[in-house]
Amino acid sequence: MDKKKGHVTLPSEANFLNETKELMERWGADAIRDSDGTKLDNEIKQLDAKIYTTYFVARGHNDFAEKHMEECQQLYLMSQFNTALEETLEIDFMKGYFEEQLKPDYIHDPKKYWEVIDRTTGKVVDYHFWEINQELNRIIINKVIPWHEYTVSFLVYAIWDPTQMYNHITNNWGDKPHDIPFDVRQPYSNEYMKNLLIQWLKDNPETDVVRFTTLFYHFTLVFNNLGKEKFVDWFGYGASVSVAALEAFEQKKGYRLRPEDIVDKGYYNTSFRVPSKAFLDYMDFVQKFVAKEAKKLVDIVHESGKEAMMFLGDNWIGTEPYGQYFEEIGLDAVVGSVGGGATLRMIADIPHVRYTEGRFLPYFFPDTFYEGNNPVIEANENWLTARRAILRNPVDRIGYGGYLSLAYKFPEFVDYIETVTDEFREIYHTIKGIQPYTGLKVAILNSWGKLRTWQTHMVAHALWYKQIYSYLGVLESLSGAAVEVEFISFDDVIHHGVPEDIDVMINAGDAGTAFSGGENWMSEVLLTKIRAWVYNGGGFIGIGEPTAYHHEGRYFQLAQVLGVDKELGFSLSTDKYFTTSVDHHFISEDSKEFDFGEGMKNIFALSDETEIIEFSNGEVHLSSHDFGKGRGVYLAGLPYSAENTRLLIRAMYYAAHKEDEFYKWHVDNIQCEVHAYPEIQKMAIVNNSMQEQTTLVYDGIGNRKEVTLAPSEIRWEVYSNES
Repeated sequence: MDKKKGHVTLPSEANFLNETKELMERWGADAIRDSDGTKLDNEIKQLDAKIYTTYFVARGHNDFAEKHMEECQQLYLMSQFNTALEETLEIDFMKGYFEEQLKPDYIHDPKKYWEVIDRTTGKVVDYHFWEINQELNRIIINKVIPWHEYTVSFLVYAIWDPTQMYNHITNNWGDKPHDIPFDVRQPYSNEYMKNLLIQWLKDNPETDVVRFTTLFYHFTLVFNNLGKEKFVDWFGYGASVSVAALEAFEQKKGYRLRPEDIVDKGYYNTSFRVPSKAFLDYMDFVQKFVAKEAKKLVDIVHESGKEAMMFLGDNWIGTEPYGQYFEEIGLDAVVGSVGGGATLRMIADIPHVRYTEGRFLPYFFPDTFYEGNNPVIEANENWLTARRAILRNPVDRIGYGGYLSLAYKFPEFVDYIETVTDEFREIYHTIKGIQPYTGLKVAILNSWGKLRTWQTHMVAHALWYKQIYSYLGVLESLSGAAVEVEFISFDDVIHHGVPEDIDVMINAGDAGTAFSGGENWMSEVLLTKIRAWVYNGGGFIGIGEPTAYHHEGRYFQLAQVLGVDKELGFSLSTDKYFTTSVDHHFISEDSKEFDFGEGMKNIFALSDETEIIEFSNGEVHLSSHDFGKGRGVYLAGLPYSAENTRLLIRAMYYAAHKEDEFYKWHVDNIQCEVHAYPEIQKMAIVNNSMQEQTTLVYDGIGNRKEVTLAPSEIRWEVYSNES
């Protein structure tokens, strides 16, 4: 086995043969791919490498789409809020939207498929009271109530694919045609996509792997009137909606969806919203359809002797790799963009495929590769955060995307990626298929459960948002920690209880979100099952506003477990005497200072039985509380950092009453980690920083030694189970 070659995919482009051959050699690449905006010429396709070719199922075929504009993909959108000043109100419902991307659907009767809603009362305005001016894209509503607010929920055709649009604008593609997305639920489009693929496979014999980018429906990405992103939800199902889908849904499910079931007051059912039954039904409906139609394409690819790979991005909606229909598609592989440890695990843990691949950052586009910028910085940060997760469960391949000619102009970057690819192969060949040591089993409890494994608190993949970094840090920390992670839903607990092998359960999020749980905490069954589980020895960690739903004098419904609650202003007359922090605590032993991110205001201890670990500004930010044989731990937030990763691990061991096991396979320096692989009696001592680090390393049987690691170093050592 050549450990200097393989498991790496290199992007290339036309007229770049010699440089491609050079980087194939240096990076050990055994596969070459094209990207959006690039093509591989015949000389490159003849190189000794697997050839990945990007294939767009439902866009990039304007010769067909322009003849069937009635089969364009559709979305439900909501207008801005409009205040009525008198009894007639005129609404410019396209105001704020990008007319190069979206066109109102006047083919299907708006009186049947659109809604005007009085947002002050929540009532639907009878369609007899409004009319449409199609020339001006306006709705005129009669007999409105002055000073009430009104919105229009309306159907549009998507006439420009949003990914191609983004790339078009970013790369200044000028007069390049706009890709028109068509809906494979429609008859002409469905037949076209199958026949096109059959012919395409004949025309591209050099292709080894068909890289579906992705399948049918783009995640919800709508641009504003300035051509900038207006609404982006990587999990959104908006672009799968159409009149055909609505009619098929009614036949299948037995009831009709309202526009409001999709636009959701303007929130568009983001994954932060506690999902409604109607939306869950719609997701299930779309997933079944996508799996069925995608399997037809995969079968065609397999019949041609080629592999079928799906890109977990762009048009991935409906595939849900952790959903119940994904296996039916029969894909060979999944590739996805790696933003850090959580996204790496999201890809690596996907079941029912032969191999997984991570596309690392930065993408070789001019927004990063320009004179004066150093792309090594982003590449190094991306690799170090993802590497933690790779050491728990590696993807089978890594790669990059974009214009190789841009990256080639940065020699320092080329040198750095050479070290990354070598290091990845070393990790992969050492631990692939080997179960790492895990000290705990942790369950993440939210509305989505396993359907959205490693996907909580993401908006646009792993991008930073002020409201979520305090929670996404939990997943990022866990992605490379020596624990086993499972994702469970509130319904799972209600119907099946807490799995017996769970040591610690984590509920993290802002009140009312799908991740904290909202009205799920009104369930008597849910509350009693978790209380009983903790009382009998389980550990429960709440972060932010866990179990939050104001009811019967409690805001945190598991306040008695956590030992804290949140002051809403209703109990200011009740004195709160419990403000003294403990002098020392197991959880905070490695913490020199605390970072709770956005934090949480007005948390108070219920009694002197609550161990207050951090108290400042008159409020609790970190605490612990015994509940029967179990424990509850509260944190106000947990952004990702080495310090907070250690804090969370200590909190989990303490909540699980397993403090004595904390020092098995342990390092005292928080910038370092150790991963043990008992099956092969090897351990990896890792420096996660870009500075030299010295640490004590504790093995699994109580021995310890001091090691010094170079910046970013991994040191592999063989160990013995004998003292």
